[in-house]
Amino acid sequence: MATDFPPYPPCATYPCRTRECCGLFKYKTEWPNLVGMAAEQAKAIIVKDNPIVAVVLVHKDEGVVDNFCCNRVWLFVDDKNHVSQVPMVG
Repeated sequence: MATDFPPYPPCATYPCRTRECCGLFKYKTEWPNLVGMAAEQAKAIIVKDNPIVAVVLVHKDEGVVDNFCCNRVWLFVDDKNHVSQVPMVG
């Protein structure tokens, strides 16, 4: 298995197809505790917990690409720039 993924973009997944694998079984891959937190604070926590991902902010009414990437976390934020959904690798 790979020991690292290249910076996002481009999307990296090989050889993984699950979040746990994407975390290389040593990094966090989901952050339910960040819902409601300010986006910049949440982003810092995610990067600290999982240094192989890029955090991409997604504001209300913005779309995302529907693909699975081990090296990316969509960070959905509301009108007040607070996390509105559980951030997760993928």
